[in-house]
Amino acid sequence: MNRYFVPFAQLRQQPTVVVDSVGNGAALTLAHWRGAATPAFLRDDTSAGSVLRALRQAAIPGMAAPAVTANHFDVDGFVGVWAMLNPELALQHEVLLRRAATLGDFREIDWLHPSADHALQLVCWLNAEEKARFYEPFGAPARKRREDEASAEKFAWFLPRFAEMLTHPAAGRAAWQPEFDRVKRAAAALRGPLTKRQDYPEIGLVVIRTPEPGPYYALFGPTAGFDIVLSLYGGGRYELEYKYTTWVDLESRPTLPRVALAPLVARLNSLETTGRRWAADGITDTGPLLRLAGQKLTKAGRYADPDGRPIYPSSITPELVEQEVVAFFRAAYAGTAPRKYWTWPEIKSVGPAQPQPPKHMA
Repeated sequence: MNRYFVPFAQLRQQPTVVVDSVGNGAALTLAHWRGAATPAFLRDDTSAGSVLRALRQAAIPGMAAPAVTANHFDVDGFVGVWAMLNPELALQHEVLLRRAATLGDFREIDWLHPSADHALQLVCWLNAEEKARFYEPFGAPARKRREDEASAEKFAWFLPRFAEMLTHPAAGRAAWQPEFDRVKRAAAALRGPLTKRQDYPEIGLVVIRTPEPGPYYALFGPTAGFDIVLSLYGGGRYELEYKYTTWVDLESRPTLPRVALAPLVARLNSLETTGRRWAADGITDTGPLLRLAGQKLTKAGRYADPDGRPIYPSSITPELVEQEVVAFFRAAYAGTAPRKYWTWPEIKSVGPAQPQPPKHMA
């Protein structure tokens, strides 16, 4: 059938499949958002993965809807929407599309997989063209626009051009090459002798000690299976982040729930002597950061790569930071077993009350 994209505001004007979003009146929801109405047999780690599952099924209620929409533009959502509109070509490139969606949302990639470079090229092309022609992720509010409205312009530009990038990625080389090269260099450096990694699988934590911050695709690339990353950079610069893997409902593996970071913030502040204060985002943020505070970061700034924002030096040694972080999460998760499909009320019950989760992400 010939499906077509509609802006999110037009969801109820015709039967519509909603991808990587939630909305009342959807004929079918294909999203990995926590609590989304995605049919159980179509659940996947990414929303694009749910779309690809649906395309391989027959007679799914709602799949006959002619329209497709999403309330924001990002790699996973775009790949899912594009796949709905181009099912045959999408299924031919299913492995590649799945890897691109995972890289876009979770920043995870297996560098040894034959499709890794192509997936990175696709994502870098989307990122570069999005920033050059429109605005950066989470940048709509700064332009006094609503993401669900403004993102429709991105879909209109990218949807007819993406197939060529699947079959002839060299056509977009001028756009994707700079970020691609930067990520590959950083990934190589993180595999080098100056970088040390320590895993704490019982609490889902990876500790990466490396001289300088870099792009997320390199930093998080090899962290599949873990949900918290503590980055210890040279000069006493540190950041801890909950990955997006614990904002969504993962299908492939159980996870521990996020816990409020306020007690860890208080402990680090009791040790800090620089005059700066530690601060952390709430657990319903898509990617909560814990770091020494300076000028307040916008959501776009927090989503951008670590080497694109200031990271302030702390008086606390990296050994003590790691020790405090590990001790905090071990205590926080004592008696809590990993599982799938946590609800937000269940997650909040693990720690202090938190604000409601955002209605959409970009």
